[in-house]
Amino acid sequence: MSWVKHRDKLHEAALSSIKSISRNKNISSKNGIPQRPPSPNQATLTSAPRSTKDLPSWRGEADFQSFWYLFHKTKADVDLSVPAKVVFNELEMSRVEILGSNYYVGSKRNIDEHLRGLNISDKKSPHYLALCSNLWLKDAAGIKLSGSLKEHLKDFNKTHITNKELNKIKNNLISCLEDQDQFEKVSLEFLKSIKLIKSIKDNHIEDKENTIEPPGSTNNIEDETKSSNDSEPADTEASLDDLNIDFENIEQTPEMAKGTSIDEEIDVLDYPNNDYTLSNDKYSIFTKEYDEVIDAKDLTTPDEAIRLRAQLDNLIKPHQTTIGKLANRLQRLLLAQQNTSWNYNLEEGMLDTARLHRVVAKPGYPLSFKQETENKFKDTIVTLLIDNSGSMRGRSISLAAICTDIIGSTLERCQIKTEILGFTTKNWKGGDSKQKWMRQGSQINPGRLNDIRHIIYKSADNNWRRSRKHFGAMLREGLLKENIDGEALIWSHERLIKRTEDRKILIVISDGAPVDDSTLSVNNEEYLDNHLKKIIFEIENDSSVELQAIGIGHDVTKYYENAITINRAEELGEVLLDQLTKLFKN
Repeated sequence: MSWVKHRDKLHEAALSSIKSISRNKNISSKNGIPQRPPSPNQATLTSAPRSTKDLPSWRGEADFQSFWYLFHKTKADVDLSVPAKVVFNELEMSRVEILGSNYYVGSKRNIDEHLRGLNISDKKSPHYLALCSNLWLKDAAGIKLSGSLKEHLKDFNKTHITNKELNKIKNNLISCLEDQDQFEKVSLEFLKSIKLIKSIKDNHIEDKENTIEPPGSTNNIEDETKSSNDSEPADTEASLDDLNIDFENIEQTPEMAKGTSIDEEIDVLDYPNNDYTLSNDKYSIFTKEYDEVIDAKDLTTPDEAIRLRAQLDNLIKPHQTTIGKLANRLQRLLLAQQNTSWNYNLEEGMLDTARLHRVVAKPGYPLSFKQETENKFKDTIVTLLIDNSGSMRGRSISLAAICTDIIGSTLERCQIKTEILGFTTKNWKGGDSKQKWMRQGSQINPGRLNDIRHIIYKSADNNWRRSRKHFGAMLREGLLKENIDGEALIWSHERLIKRTEDRKILIVISDGAPVDDSTLSVNNEEYLDNHLKKIIFEIENDSSVELQAIGIGHDVTKYYENAITINRAEELGEVLLDQLTKLFKN
């Protein structure tokens, strides 16, 4: 157990090993949340775990990054739909893991443990299919899988048991593991076989000096057609996890109990700058007729609200100590800025006992009084905007709910007004908006084509104790659908700028890119992504609102200038405290 006392040295040794195995001394390294795939020439690794049971998984992440830099060439840009890119990139990651395991036999167990630690339980997520494809290729290469990984592989095989073409593709993939170019071509055949692409075009893969940007990456807002001679290759830290959207064959979840729409709240969506020109594409909305802004209390019955709140309390309970320390330290920080000062040598007020000695020495000397004056603390309001999309299911939404409770309660304790908002859609793949579009002739490029649902968990002026019982609603089955982040930012921003407080802070809690299947299927693939980037750019540069983001399990710095990433509940305390401290020291 001596290694526990030297976790920093263990972390340093792991990063050195990545450089050594990859045979690349130019790789920089940092302590942080690792990405899949890793950033070009930037190894990232969390601190060594405190428990020995977590050590193999942690080592597996280091082994994976070593093999990625050793066997992967950053040379290709793949022109595919977003779901197809997820699987395509995961196959490449499986390839390097297989090659590395063949050269370094001891890494097999570590990588196996690392994969088991990934969140692949949501069968409705494309990330699930991607990782199942990873396991399928490993199984084909003769790597024995253990535990839950076997079950995921069984699901994949069961789904595609009638696909005879896969056997041929499997053999071809295994035969060209050493040849990345050929492997990519066969990977396209795999995507076609499982019906993620319709045909294989010659221009799907283009040789470039730039790296493969994972789906949803937004590092380069500027024209990507620029010659590589004019700019340096983009250094991206995007993660495949940012692309948790659902495929076309996902069955529609039964719609939740219909909440009461608030007309005056929907009017807020008429933001004056809602039309943006990006690469000759104008952001538009087909119809707002079916949009809704709903209070969280209308999403559940009273009994259900109590049950879900109890569920959230159970999630928070294991972290009570950490949360208590965070709340107390942050409270001291905030109250320190509101502390009092004194005016001395006054003719009335509270007797200044520290100056009584002067009266004793000179009886004729007048008594001195003092008065307490409160330092002028900038009046502040904070809005927490929470991504309620389907990709947040499970651990992500639980972390988001815990973050909300911690931040909100602490700020309210310090008399800082706090508003809690959420955003999703009413339906999968459209809804009434799409039906109306189809009835009217299915015009080309209709713009946003789904019914958005914006949720008010707590307004700024509502009582915290009364509102917090409804936070559990975000754990409600069936709530989490798709996410149109740009319009949610517009909505929350508009609510903020109408407030009278001097300082306005907007904190977004999300896990990645905006995704709405119905909208993206009839517009260009970057439609929602570009809109979000434009909104963020304007808020960060032109608005008085201070924008901050918290990535849940995913790096969101490719969107937001000021952002942090939280991957585990254990990280909540220190990470949140550090960031909020920086925020309120400004």
